[in-house]
Amino acid sequence: MRNFQTFQVFPTVPKPLAFLETLSQNLWWSWQHDAKELFRRVNPGLWEAARENPLRFATLIPQENLDRLAADKSFLAHLERVRQRYEQQILPHAHQPETPHGAVAYFSMEFGIHESLPIFAGGLGVLAGDHLKAASDMGIPLVAVGLLYRQGYFRQYMDHEGWQQEEYPEINLYQLPVTRVKDSSGNELTVSVSGPRGKIYAAVWKVNVGRVPLFLLDTNLMENPADFRTYTARLYDAEGEIRMVQELILGIGGLRALEAVGIHPAVVHMNEGHSAFVSLERLAVCMKTHGVDLETAMEIVPRTTIFTTHTPVAAGHDEFPAHLARPYLAPLESALGVSADEILSWGQAKNGGSQSPLSMFVLALRMAQYINGVSHLHGKTARKMWSHLWPEIPQEEVPITHVTNGVHSNSWVSPENAMLFEQY
Repeated sequence: MRNFQTFQVFPTVPKPLAFLETLSQNLWWSWQHDAKELFRRVNPGLWEAARENPLRFATLIPQENLDRLAADKSFLAHLERVRQRYEQQILPHAHQPETPHGAVAYFSMEFGIHESLPIFAGGLGVLAGDHLKAASDMGIPLVAVGLLYRQGYFRQYMDHEGWQQEEYPEINLYQLPVTRVKDSSGNELTVSVSGPRGKIYAAVWKVNVGRVPLFLLDTNLMENPADFRTYTARLYDAEGEIRMVQELILGIGGLRALEAVGIHPAVVHMNEGHSAFVSLERLAVCMKTHGVDLETAMEIVPRTTIFTTHTPVAAGHDEFPAHLARPYLAPLESALGVSADEILSWGQAKNGGSQSPLSMFVLALRMAQYINGVSHLHGKTARKMWSHLWPEIPQEEVPITHVTNGVHSNSWVSPENAMLFEQY
């Protein structure tokens, strides 16, 4: 089995059309109508059959189709127009380091950029994708971190008896614009997180979303045991322990991946509570890098962390039993200098007791000074939903977590002042 190799057959792209290959490797085209129309013009029927996936599309195009377009003045003029716009927006930044001063690291469980990259389920992912597109257009120094799901989110279909069924089709990595990230020695980069059964390794992939690099972690590696390899197989896996491991890989592994490529974010934005574990790793990095104690790190990290909550129903927020979470938090004890029970308490509801579940919402809330919802109406609903955490919350205001001498407290400001992009 080790001698098997995978091959893909592509037509020879004539030199006048060479830019099409460049364009297909950056998802910038997915929100540029003129660029999408350029691909469609190559062969409308095959473009639809390929579900608007340029790399899959390239394997279907007949050679004579490309040869004919290489002499089509109208098509070449269209290509040149798109190429000039691409080069104006992307190329001036192509040779700049991916570690701009003041970079914002955007962590999300899903990113809805285009259907050809099936790592999203709904609105949370679409909003995350729109953040990346807007950041690219506006030149905001943003980097993004997520997971690469080999089976994505389920697809529904009706069987022959009329019953709704679900399927998880395996994605073809060779038809996605992803590349393995390499370390300074030129080796393919892997990061790891520790669990009760040993280290869990994850490959680091990169997708270019305009100017924004999106790093995706994937546990389907030979270094992992068979069951570890499936941890990142599906988005929102129904198994609680798998979900928790996914969120450990996203938060802790994601920050380690950024650090490994030399990106040290000044600000972290957690898109929903799924990525709240990133704050624990940031505490450890802050203590080690700056030689400060935990109390001081607890002053610094929340002040450079933003938390956006989306889901206005309790069932949409992950909670993990204390007995399940404790063994996965234990490896952080030495780095943070406190017990796993103390770390666990940061994600437990006030007065909930030592055996209350670890709430990713509560952990994110306590580790972020800047907190917002996705709309004023949603903020009102969220305040009511979580009022049991702080009964004194005025319902017309928004919670902002502060840290003073290592002690978390909450003040309340108007929704307008709490909105993320009004802060920076």
